[in-house]
Amino acid sequence: MQAAILENPYYAAFRGHFTSLLSWEDLDAFWVVVRSNAAAGWYVYAIGEPPPAATSTAEQVNTFISEIDALVRREHQEDYCGIVYTDSKTEPSMIKIFDPNNLGVQCGFSDNPPLPGWVMSRLPPVAFYDRAHRPEGRKRWWRKLWD
Repeated sequence: MQAAILENPYYAAFRGHFTSLLSWEDLDAFWVVVRSNAAAGWYVYAIGEPPPAATSTAEQVNTFISEIDALVRREHQEDYCGIVYTDSKTEPSMIKIFDPNNLGVQCGFSDNPPLPGWVMSRLPPVAFYDRAHRPEGRKRWWRKLWD
């Protein structure tokens, strides 16, 4: 990886400490926190797509939260969440959301952990490219959100 990327504040934050929203109730409470700060300057990024050049509007953030929450609940058919991670449950600045259909192994430690499907960040994102195949349906879902 190029030195410039390693020194990038987004990359450093991305590789920082995160905690899981393990229960569905935790996720519900967390979305209330994020929605209350929807206009705070969030970049919403799908890994493998071009990074956004501008922050999303509060309306776009709220739409994304509604849509991603519905997708995660529909496709992650477990009695726990555990696929949404944040740097802070009360004052988040970065949120990683793993694709329920592309989880790989998330538990444990790895120098090359799997990439999330989507990231919400208060920092401008850098491009990440995932070697995992993204189904066309997932790409259409993402693009439809921003049309």
